[in-house]
Amino acid sequence: MKTSVSITFATALAICAGAVSAMPAQADPVADTYKGQTITILVGYGAGGTYGKNSILLARDMSRYIPGHPTMVVQHMPGAGGLKATNYAYNVLPKNGMGILMPPNMIAVSEKLRPKKVKYKTNKFTWLGRVIGSNSTLAVRRDSGIREFADIRTKPLIVASSGTGSPTFLMPALINSMLGTKLKIVKGYKGSRKMQLSMEQGETQGIAIGWTAWYSGRPQWFGTKDSFAIPIIQNGYKREAGLENVPLILDFAKNEEERQIAKFLASASIIGRGLAFPPDVPRHLIEPMRAAFWKTVTNPAFIAEAKRRRLPVAQMTGAEIQKIVNDVMKIKPSVVKTARKMIFG
Repeated sequence: MKTSVSITFATALAICAGAVSAMPAQADPVADTYKGQTITILVGYGAGGTYGKNSILLARDMSRYIPGHPTMVVQHMPGAGGLKATNYAYNVLPKNGMGILMPPNMIAVSEKLRPKKVKYKTNKFTWLGRVIGSNSTLAVRRDSGIREFADIRTKPLIVASSGTGSPTFLMPALINSMLGTKLKIVKGYKGSRKMQLSMEQGETQGIAIGWTAWYSGRPQWFGTKDSFAIPIIQNGYKREAGLENVPLILDFAKNEEERQIAKFLASASIIGRGLAFPPDVPRHLIEPMRAAFWKTVTNPAFIAEAKRRRLPVAQMTGAEIQKIVNDVMKIKPSVVKTARKMIFG
């Protein structure tokens, strides 16, 4: 009798185990969203600069960490210093997780300074993270006769710009007004590579672009006593590594309001090159995509490949960038009004 009972019990256990093993695996809503799909990274600049290079590297490596392993592609939409792509991302890009923006680093500044041109709310984007931040640095041709910042207070200089919403316009315009320089800004160049070419060919004499763009695109222009170009002023919260002797705009601020304006524009150095979802993307996608971004940019293979391409890496999480963006947007309207007058007249 005991033998009969034990056999029956064992059989019951086997049946239960078989039933459990036959149950389907629990669904992963993120994997279900992305499996077999294509994610587009939208970039508001050309392919040759640091926006293009970073986006291509992220598209190559990030998919392996996203549940469902979607294909990732890069779409370039240059124009208006990144505003064209940002307006498009906010209003048109799919809100289902298949569209991601690499925001221009002046995204917050542009919203405050150019409200009639901007069709977005910066703090409604959701940041996934940042690869690198970099100070905008005005560098000039050595044969322009300019050796240090003080020289451009008295000598005119032609500088290239991609558009009014770009640091290539906003930084020179600010120092013209705030510091009494004589920079003539020529707009319309499509990305840092074409601006650097214009400087090389003598169409222009200088550019204010991120130091990483200089380091990545024309490293041979710097570092010797006879080098082709000279960095003369930078815009950031602190001096860039390797540019410890180059002054900040902040160093010249004459009062607290000018300090606030300089720091407001310097937020671009923190926002840097990263990725952000447009508004209204399903909330369940946010943390998995932030995790995938972080795993990508902290992977030694990614860092090594970035270094090989002369793209330095200084990562920040999506939550960190989000907080900084939200803080930048709290700037006083009176300071914004003064900044707008100084930059645009």
